[in-house]
Amino acid sequence: MTGDILVLYYSRTGHTAQLARLIARGVEEIPGMRARLRQVPPVAPVTELAQPPEPEEGAPYVIQQDLHDCLGLALGSPTRFGNMAAPLKYFLDNTGAEWASGALVGKPAALFTVSSTMHGGQESTLLSMALPLLHHGMLLLGLPYTEPALSATRSGGTPYGASHVAGGKGEHPISEHERELARALGRRLAETARRLAAGA
Repeated sequence: MTGDILVLYYSRTGHTAQLARLIARGVEEIPGMRARLRQVPPVAPVTELAQPPEPEEGAPYVIQQDLHDCLGLALGSPTRFGNMAAPLKYFLDNTGAEWASGALVGKPAALFTVSSTMHGGQESTLLSMALPLLHHGMLLLGLPYTEPALSATRSGGTPYGASHVAGGKGEHPISEHERELARALGRRLAETARRLAAGA
């Protein structure tokens, strides 16, 4: 069984993109599974501005077909007052056709986020991203406490998904526990998607 896991994120300062790449590494540790890294474009506060077809750096912009093609989805955003960032919400708000067709029904999904402080709303942000995926009929996966790093971490990492505490000025590198948990989430998502696709 081979297939793609869509690792989709919005990242303004690069920290969420770093976490996305770690999740992608975990995905590709499962035989036959590939990570398809994609990002959502920024949105303008007053009017929509045309974006170039490809971003200047990082992963390509997502297209709706990526949702149809994937066997599973890892969705990531920085925290914005305990909620997902507006560009990711804007993208999800425009997936009505996928909802109507059931394109994501029965596919597994996982979540990840980055905040500047330890209590910056990581878990509520992860939950905010979970809500539209539940409406899409996706199967949500978290991180179980059988992952030793989940009990040992003194920075990011939650049972709701992978996370990173970046610091007020982005000064904190991703910790070893945060790395372990991001890769574990990618592996869990990819293995679940592979089993579901195989009918196991």
